[in-house]
Amino acid sequence: MRFASCLLALALSPAALAAENTPTESTPAPTTISDAAMQSAAQLRERALADNTGWDVVESLTTEVGPRLAGSEADARAVQWAEAKFKQLGYDKVWLEPVTFPKWERRSEHAEVLGASAQRLAITALGGSPGGTVEAEVVRFADLAALQAAPKNSLKGKIAFIDYTMARARDGSGYGPGGRVRAAGPSAAIRAGASGYLMRSAGTDSHRNPHTGITRYDDGLTPIPSAALAAPDADQLTRLLKRGPVRVRLALDCGWDGTATSHNVIGEITGSGAGGRGKPDEVVVIGGHLDSWDLGTGAIDDGAGVAIGMAAGHLIGKLPQRPARTIRVIAFANEEQGLHGGGAYAAKHVGDINKHQIAAESDFGAGRIYAFNTSAPDHAKAAAAQIATALAPLGIAYVTDKGGPGPDISPFAAQGMAWAWLAQDGSDYFDYHHTPDDTLDKIDPKALAQNVAAYAVFAYLAADAEGNFGSELKKVEPPKE
Repeated sequence: MRFASCLLALALSPAALAAENTPTESTPAPTTISDAAMQSAAQLRERALADNTGWDVVESLTTEVGPRLAGSEADARAVQWAEAKFKQLGYDKVWLEPVTFPKWERRSEHAEVLGASAQRLAITALGGSPGGTVEAEVVRFADLAALQAAPKNSLKGKIAFIDYTMARARDGSGYGPGGRVRAAGPSAAIRAGASGYLMRSAGTDSHRNPHTGITRYDDGLTPIPSAALAAPDADQLTRLLKRGPVRVRLALDCGWDGTATSHNVIGEITGSGAGGRGKPDEVVVIGGHLDSWDLGTGAIDDGAGVAIGMAAGHLIGKLPQRPARTIRVIAFANEEQGLHGGGAYAAKHVGDINKHQIAAESDFGAGRIYAFNTSAPDHAKAAAAQIATALAPLGIAYVTDKGGPGPDISPFAAQGMAWAWLAQDGSDYFDYHHTPDDTLDKIDPKALAQNVAAYAVFAYLAADAEGNFGSELKKVEPPKE
């Protein structure tokens, strides 16, 4: 899921830093895109809108594999599926790159109100939570700041409950504050002496489906069982608390269990190198993340992103004249628990950053794309505007002051790789995000085809441009979406 809170730090060598600070001898020549490429992109756009490959791919993944918790048996099957699917779609080169990470498992979860108003609560353990059973009185806080202000040991022997309601927004901006409740709330509860932690789910729905997601515990703190309540159950708990003290029994069977190795699965449509506009070893990167949480089938997060990338590359590969550079599509490993796949890719390929023309990741569902931007420097802004012109018939506006790299792109973007932003309409994304409702029926096939068309046009034109989009080794702070 995008809007991830952590960027993996990749250290620059002293030589690289010195190179960064060395003045250039000349200003780069303007990056341009030919009229012939623009005409081909228009044809590609129309073919993509009428093509069902994106839908077929996400249907296959969610049906044949289903949920793909990182490090699970299903995750391994997803890797095999992705490798086979790339080959089936005609990719010229397909390979795996290993990614190793701590393994977290969910086994069972239960919560109930005790006493005169005894009743079950719909909860789900937060990723990274330890197992354990806590039976204690609940103390409610309106938001994260209120819990963080609680005196040390004031919650000793109690369960902290943050009842913060996340705001709905097309660009998903409400997820920042909502996600922080999940990421920082447990540590704040521990500092106040709590034995357990509950939160209103970081979501915008009113269904009885709790939202999971990764949490973190600050160094030096002993983790406590931590879970998210479905929105109606958070409301119910709040109403009960208005009537007097409430005791809850929270029982989680989950936790870290050693390490696991999954893989970034990579497919390439080899570039033609035509007209000296680039070499086949120069790449435009697109894709999404292959893992998902375990409650739904990972359709919008992020089966759709994997399907969009695979379908776009496939359609470019079928063109009579391929672009000059190679299209590299990546199904990243374990984004959900800390950008492990994106970090591993950046660490492995940072020495070839200049060969990465530009990158974009789809990790915000399958809503229609409505805006486009890039990190293009001055010499490449005219080419970015040309791409925007080709995207405009899809209802996509050129917005030059917003956007940022997708989550798995972020670690490499922080080292200077150029990025593009294709903003999806996420108005209802957080109704389903990280819940049992993240299933195939939530995807509109026509909206998915519009996404495939946009990514195909972007990747094709960026790959066929004369000149670059500014990727070079330098430490930067990319904007957060």
